[in-house]
Amino acid sequence: MARKKMLFLFNPHAGKSQIRTKLSEIINLFSQADFEIQIHATQERGDATRIAACRGGRVDYVVVSGGDGTLNETVEGLMQVERRPVIGYIPTGTTNDFAYTHKIPKNMLTAAEIIVSGEPAAVDVGRLNGRHFVYVAGFGAFTDVSYKTSQEMKAVLGHPAYLLEGVKRLAELTPYRMQVETGGESFEDEFLLGLVSNSVRVAGIKGLQGKRVKTDDGFHEVLLVRNPRNPMDLQQTLLGLLQPESSSPHIYRARVKQIRFVSREPVDWVIDGEYGGAQTEVMIETIPKAVEILKKK
Repeated sequence: MARKKMLFLFNPHAGKSQIRTKLSEIINLFSQADFEIQIHATQERGDATRIAACRGGRVDYVVVSGGDGTLNETVEGLMQVERRPVIGYIPTGTTNDFAYTHKIPKNMLTAAEIIVSGEPAAVDVGRLNGRHFVYVAGFGAFTDVSYKTSQEMKAVLGHPAYLLEGVKRLAELTPYRMQVETGGESFEDEFLLGLVSNSVRVAGIKGLQGKRVKTDDGFHEVLLVRNPRNPMDLQQTLLGLLQPESSSPHIYRARVKQIRFVSREPVDWVIDGEYGGAQTEVMIETIPKAVEILKKK
């Protein structure tokens, strides 16, 4: 029987370069499972996309070790190949929202063992103006909280640290006036936050999209936070964020296959935790079950 072919992409600088401490053990584990392995350490931004697009169609598995940004680059490359391999993920980044959603452990060897013994599960992928994302595209407050909150505060306070940083930003941010169009409605308002996601956690914050997120249902969850006009609005907005299953006039939630945003001024977007550019018009669509991710049986 032919050996299974694997392309192993790893970001040597992700997190605190922790992959280097376990790299030989991980490679040995894959070798014992009879994988024929190609190894590539990413050298610069965009390198994972280039290698995945060039080699991904010739292997059975592509294993990614890095943060959400490295995974995003890899999926971007694989979306360019006709026969997409199964994806394995060893999270070594700072936030690892995708891994959290899919219950992929932080322990690198345990994650590698899941790649050997797990089973593939289909996952929807999003597309923003032609650029793909695996779990979130967003703008405004919270979208980069994980990257702006100090490590010291994270260590001391944990999850509340993200909320504290986000609440502080709500009072500081300038709102964005946008026209929003989905399949069934069109409206215009001022928003402090917009998320189009396929994840139970964004920027380290759990539960913003509620408990009913399914990553293979052909939909993305939309969260839009309207600009509070007074302290009472702000209080109700924060309560609505903390209780996502309740309704609030200050928060818009929907499940969509497609959504369009138009703004007069350029708005900075974040895609899978990385800067996605300043845009005045954004079209986001869901690509159902676009890739397969190895998960625990």
